Amino acid sequence: MREDVENLDIRDVTANWVNAAVLQRQMDERIKALADLSHTPLFFGRLDYLHPPGADKAEGAEGERFYIGRRHVHDAEGDPMVIDWRAPVSQPFYRASKKNPMDVGLRRRFGYTGGDLTAYEDEHLSDPAEAAATSKLLQQEIERPRVGPMRDIVATIQPEQDEIVRSGLSGSVCVQGGPGTGKTAVGLHRVAYLLYAHRERLARTGTLVIGPNKSFLHYIEQVLPALGELEVKQATVDDLVAHVEVRGSDDATAAVIKGDARMAEVLRRAVRSHVTLPAETVVVVRGSRRWRVAAYELEEIVRELLDRDIRYGAAREALPQRIAHLVLVQMERSGEAPDDRVQDAVARNTAVKAAVKAIWPPVDPAKLVLRLLSDADFLAVHAEGLLDEDEQKEILWQKPARSVKAAKWSPADAVLIDEATDLVQRTHSLGHVVLDEAQDLSPMQYRAVGRRCTTGSATVLGDLAQGTTPWATRSWDEALRHLGKDEAVIEELTAGFRVPTDVITYASRLLPHIAPGLTPVASVRENPGFFEVRAHTGAADTEVMGAVQELLRNEGSTGLIAADARIPVLAEALAAAGLTYLGPGEETTAETRLTLVPASLAKGLEYDYVVLDEPQAVVDGEPDERTGLRRLYVALTRAVSGLIVTHAAPLPPQLA
Repeated sequence: MREDVENLDIRDVTANWVNAAVLQRQMDERIKALADLSHTPLFFGRLDYLHPPGADKAEGAEGERFYIGRRHVHDAEGDPMVIDWRAPVSQPFYRASKKNPMDVGLRRRFGYTGGDLTAYEDEHLSDPAEAAATSKLLQQEIERPRVGPMRDIVATIQPEQDEIVRSGLSGSVCVQGGPGTGKTAVGLHRVAYLLYAHRERLARTGTLVIGPNKSFLHYIEQVLPALGELEVKQATVDDLVAHVEVRGSDDATAAVIKGDARMAEVLRRAVRSHVTLPAETVVVVRGSRRWRVAAYELEEIVRELLDRDIRYGAAREALPQRIAHLVLVQMERSGEAPDDRVQDAVARNTAVKAAVKAIWPPVDPAKLVLRLLSDADFLAVHAEGLLDEDEQKEILWQKPARSVKAAKWSPADAVLIDEATDLVQRTHSLGHVVLDEAQDLSPMQYRAVGRRCTTGSATVLGDLAQGTTPWATRSWDEALRHLGKDEAVIEELTAGFRVPTDVITYASRLLPHIAPGLTPVASVRENPGFFEVRAHTGAADTEVMGAVQELLRNEGSTGLIAADARIPVLAEALAAAGLTYLGPGEETTAETRLTLVPASLAKGLEYDYVVLDEPQAVVDGEPDERTGLRRLYVALTRAVSGLIVTHAAPLPPQLA
């Protein structure tokens, strides 16, 4: 298929060089999408239908056989050899069961090692004599060692996951899922499915995956390309709101206030405060004639635009045309016959432009936020009834900046500027947005993401128990309201495919303290995993290095997770022990399988084996105990096969 594209001759089918360039680019993208993946098979399953799909079963027609794979593959004649996993005919591979065989006689799963076919397994779904059994190949694929970046799960999607993946484009979905339930994979595969089912529409409107940090995005960046989808953009929330250079930071209290949804109304008031009701008549001179628009007429226009509550910039652009329209009405009454060109000319008249500038001056969003955070009186006027005096003092800068460029903006300030920017001019909306690790966003950050999908839909992924910011989400209903997606369906995934039983059971001791009422994850892995808690009996760093070396003897990746403050000490110890290591998000290789991970960057990552250093230090590294315990919960649940917890200080009492 790739060679067919490479051999296409477009010299005689393009009208000009522009068309040729566009077509060549499309061909290059197609060739890239058809690249071979040496360790990824073209197909992983087979379905033998009892009857042709869609045919009348009473006709007695013979069934059909389909091979299911990551991509559609056809032969030289164009006949399909492998069916895309997203096609409707492939759905029974994920949904069919002994109770509901979906007209499938045989489902076959193929096992692969390094791209070579090594096993297969059959289920006769329509045979009442064959008992339902757990798939060994499915279990092996789930428990396969993790080396390198995150991989797709098209061969192992479970029925409850498939239902979310194939939900329609028009509706938004929120997925609450504990560690290892596959929520990130579900979100990425939903994007791939939507691009398959609505390719033309999403090609026009665009898709975006939003992750918590660059390390996480690097970890997941190869999933969609492996499924042939190359056009999906990835970003963090900070990337979306990068109107200014962020060089500063806020303490937890100020960040919580700046991230509160009340700030949206403060900003709206501040933007609208620039409008001044007209007090003078506007006189438009054209040739020998003078046309007057009285102050009361101007005021009516201004009040109408304010009442419509449209974007500040859009109203400012509409105002000169409204004034010009009143002038044209006068011209017509005097016997003239002006057209649209005359109206445009009047709108550009010096007197009209001067009036617009006085009534509705331009607003620079960054300068507006700068004034709010620097001018106590300006903030007090617009925060009245919204923020109390203490809250206003908390967000005011102690030393006001002289200019936008000189200011040491914080991440929360950048979000405020983004809100102000949207009040002035509407933010471009995409067709679909996936928001991962959403529980860590503030209400204002949710609003920033929501602006990017006002006319599209969203897939929101997260775990309330893993919220590790002081402003972490309290409930999904509240989060969806700030996102502007109140109608989103909330789904919960509780079957754990990644974290071993013993590990998730231990970590779940924290749930009553960090997320009361949340359903604990139930691991479906047959392998209980390796789990041990070790109190230091000698030199602490020596004990940690010993645990790391012990786990590196196993196949797969190893992560050493520790409180951020402990990272420099452990880095020195690793160097002294002669152990090479990577940073979070860097791709592990056969030669370097160890990653040193600050607890603050562990979210969303996974390793076959994990050494967790000093749990109490992880808790103490956060502003409050609840946030610290949530950070610890994240760190405890990064292991796929085994976990060693090492400590010299006493463990947090919540783990007792």
